[in-house]
Amino acid sequence: MSTAPHIVPAIEPADVGPLRRLQAFTVWVGAGRPLTQTGRVKLADARELVTLLDTGDELDPIDGRFKTTSSAELHGLVLVLEWAKACGLVRVYRGRLERVKKNAPLLDDAAELWARMFEVFGRLGDALCPDGWAQSLLHDCFEEAIEAVLLHAYRSGPTIALSDAQALAWNAVTARFLLDGAPEQHLRTWRAMSDRDLRYAVRALHELGAVRLDGDAVTLTAQGMHGMRRLTGDAAPGDAVLQLKISLLGISDPPVWRRLLVPAGIRLDRLHDLIQAAVGWHGYHMHAFSAGGVDYGIADPELGFRDERRTPLRRVLAKQGDRVRYTYDFGDGWEHEIVVEKVLDAEPGARYPLCTGGRGARPPEDCGGAWGYAALRATLADPRHAEHDQMLEWLGLDDAGQFDPSAFDVGEVNALL
Repeated sequence: MSTAPHIVPAIEPADVGPLRRLQAFTVWVGAGRPLTQTGRVKLADARELVTLLDTGDELDPIDGRFKTTSSAELHGLVLVLEWAKACGLVRVYRGRLERVKKNAPLLDDAAELWARMFEVFGRLGDALCPDGWAQSLLHDCFEEAIEAVLLHAYRSGPTIALSDAQALAWNAVTARFLLDGAPEQHLRTWRAMSDRDLRYAVRALHELGAVRLDGDAVTLTAQGMHGMRRLTGDAAPGDAVLQLKISLLGISDPPVWRRLLVPAGIRLDRLHDLIQAAVGWHGYHMHAFSAGGVDYGIADPELGFRDERRTPLRRVLAKQGDRVRYTYDFGDGWEHEIVVEKVLDAEPGARYPLCTGGRGARPPEDCGGAWGYAALRATLADPRHAEHDQMLEWLGLDDAGQFDPSAFDVGEVNALL
C-alpha cells in the first residue's frame, strides 16, 4: 500500500452531494409516498424530486420533443432511490415508499451515513448499469467488479488507470460468463458496454468523494481509504484482533492445524479466503460456515445459506472460547473447527492477518476425505500395494519419500496470506 503523502486529502461527508440527496430524499418520503403499480416513483413526484434533489436528470429532453413517461428514465433519481433503499433508509411496502424508523439516526450522522453509502455501493448495479437492449454484462457481477477495482487501489495504489480498472471489471465479467467461442464483434460490443458502465460507476464514486477522477487516473481518496479499511476489516492500532486456531478434524499423526491473528472486523468470505491460504486448499469446491444452527456461504436459496459477504466475523466469533465449523468440499467433507483462543489489540505497525504457528500438511484435494486420506497414506507406505505406483502418479511424485504429511512452513503461509 502506498504511503500517506500520496493519498488525496479527506472530505467532509456532510458536503458530499449524493449524501445530501439521500438525506433530502428521505425527509421528502416523510410518512410515506404511493408508488406506481410497477413500483416506480410517480411521474409527478419525480418531476418535483429532480429539482429538489438536483439529480442532473433532464425532463422532456430536446426542448420537449421527447416526453418523459416514467421515472425509470431519470437515472439520477433512480440512483438516489436505490441508494436510499440499499442503505436501509427507505423500503417499499404494500405499494408505498416508507422510511425505515430504526435507521433514522443515520440522517443526523453524516460520517456514518457516508460509510454506509460506500459499503453498499456494490449493490447499485441496477441503477448504474442501464437496462434495456444496451444493458451490459457488468450488471450481473457489478459487486465483484467494483470490489476488485477498489481493492486494487487500496492494496496497490491508491491510483489506478481507468483503463486498468475497466480491465479488472471485464475480468469479473469473463469469470462469471462463458464467453469462449463468442464472435469477436459481440465481445467488442460487450466489452464496450462494460467499460461504459464502469465509467458511470467511477463517476458516482468520484461524486461521493471516495475516489478522484482526473483524466484516466482514478485515485482513492483518504475518505475512500477509510471506507476500504472498514469494508475489509483491516485493523487499526487498538482494534480487536482474534487469535484463531483452525483444526482439520479427523486427521492425526500428525494433526493439521493453523493459528492465525485475524482482524475481528473482516467478513466471513474473507475468513474463507484466509483458511484456504493457511491450510493450503485450492478453492476448487463449495464451502460453508456453521454457527448457532445457521449456515453461511455463497448466498444460495436452495441450500439455505446466508450470505457470507454480508456477515462480519464478529457476528459469529466475538469472545474467547467461541467456535464455528467450516466445511470445505461437500463430497470429501473436510470439517474444520475454528476456536477463538484470545482477543487481542492490534499493535502499531503490525500487519494482519498473520500466521503464528501450525502443524501438518493438508491432505491432497479429492482424496476422499479423512477415510480416503488414511487409505492413501497406507497405500504409499506399502511399495507392494497394487495401487502404489498408480497413487504416486496421481500425486505427481517419483517416490513415496517425497510425500511428507508433517510439512508446514509458517513463512510460506504468511506469504500466501
